[in-house]
Amino acid sequence: MIDLFKYVTGIYDASRPIFELAPNSNTRGHSKKLIKKRSRLAVRSNFFSERVVSGWNSLPESVVSAPSVNAFKNRLDAHWATHPAIYNPECYN
Repeated sequence: MIDLFKYVTGIYDASRPIFELAPNSNTRGHSKKLIKKRSRLAVRSNFFSERVVSGWNSLPESVVSAPSVNAFKNRLDAHWATHPAIYNPECYN
């Protein structure tokens, strides 16, 4: 998620865009929704650009609109703390 935040906010300068923002501004959720392209092959569904889009689109506006990477990390941890099925940091101790 952190790398995706860097791509969307322009911290990573990609010569070729990997992600495409949704053109419709009246979507539900936050203003930086990404388009999830359909993949014909099962192999493509395992690519980074395909795996993270659903998780990114489900984040609230308060997390996505963070002014910096550190603020994004803190807000993401706070959001995921209320969703233990998504992320449980105690598993990694």
